Amino acid sequence: MKTLLAASILMISTIAAFGQEQKPLLLYPAGVPNSKPIPARYIEAINETSWITKVSIPTITPYLPEKGTANGAAIVIFPGGGYGGLANKHEGTDIAKAFNSIGVTAFLVKYRLPSDEIMVDKTIGPLQDAQRAIQMVRQGAAGWGVDPNRIGIIGFSAGGHLASTAGTHFDKVVIENKDNISVRPDFMMLIYPVISFGPKAHVGSRENLIGKTPSQAMIDFYSNEKQVTANTPPTFLIHAQDDGAVPVENSLMMYEALTNAKVKVEMHLFQNGGHGFGMPNPTTKEKWFDWAAAWMEANGWLKK
Repeated sequence: MKTLLAASILMISTIAAFGQEQKPLLLYPAGVPNSKPIPARYIEAINETSWITKVSIPTITPYLPEKGTANGAAIVIFPGGGYGGLANKHEGTDIAKAFNSIGVTAFLVKYRLPSDEIMVDKTIGPLQDAQRAIQMVRQGAAGWGVDPNRIGIIGFSAGGHLASTAGTHFDKVVIENKDNISVRPDFMMLIYPVISFGPKAHVGSRENLIGKTPSQAMIDFYSNEKQVTANTPPTFLIHAQDDGAVPVENSLMMYEALTNAKVKVEMHLFQNGGHGFGMPNPTTKEKWFDWAAAWMEANGWLKK
C-alpha cells in the first residue's frame, strides 16, 4: 500500500513518461446504430483546449502502460462537458496517462453527444456508446492483456452521469449483443458527477439528454440514485462542497443510495475546488488520484 501511494504522489511530475496512445478504434465498424443521415453542417470540431463537439462517429482509444508494468486492470474513461461537448484533455488523455502510471490499461471514449439532428432517439445515444465501449473492451480483453473481470469505468461531470447510467442500467442493453457479453462494469469512479435529474440536477445536462419538457418517468429513469440495486458495482466518489455547477448533493444522494443497497462505496469531499478541476484540485495539496489508487488496491483490482 505504502509503495503504491508513494508512486502515485510522484505521478503528476512524471506523467508524460507514461501512456502509449494507440490509434482510435471505431466503436461500430459496421455502422453507428440509432443514427440519422449526418447533415453537412454537423461537423466534428476540436479546439486548442481539446474541447470536442458534434461527435457523430464515436471511437475508443487504448492507452497502454509501459511494457512490463500492466497489472491486468482496465478503465474506460468518459470525459464531461454537459452532454454538449467533451473535455478531452484534463478529463480524458490526462486521466488515461495517470492510470497507465499505476499499471492500468485505459480506454478513452469519444462518445456521441445527444442530438435530434443525428439520432433517432437521443436519450439512449450516449448510453449505447458507453455499453459498446465496455462490451468491446471485454471482448478484446485477451489481446490487450486485460482481465475481463477487472474492467472499471470513470466519468467526470456529465461523463459521470453517463458512467453512473452505465453502472445502473446495464440490465437494459441498448446495443446489439448477440453473444450476451456483460456490459456491467466491475467498478465505477464518479468525479463531481451529475447523478440526479431532479431538483439538484445540472439543468444543461438534463435538457441536452432528455429535452426541456421530459416526463416524470424519464426524469426518474435517468436519476441514477433511484436506479441503484444490490448489483450496482462498487463505487468511488469525488466532489467539492462548493461546486456551483453540479451540486454536491448529487454525490451525497448516490452515496446514500449505494449504502442503503449495501454496495461498497467510498466518497471524498473537498471543501473547495468548484467544478471541473480534472486531475489536480488547485485549492489543496491533496490528490484524489492517490485515494482512487489506494481504493483500487484495497479492492484487489491492481493485483496482477
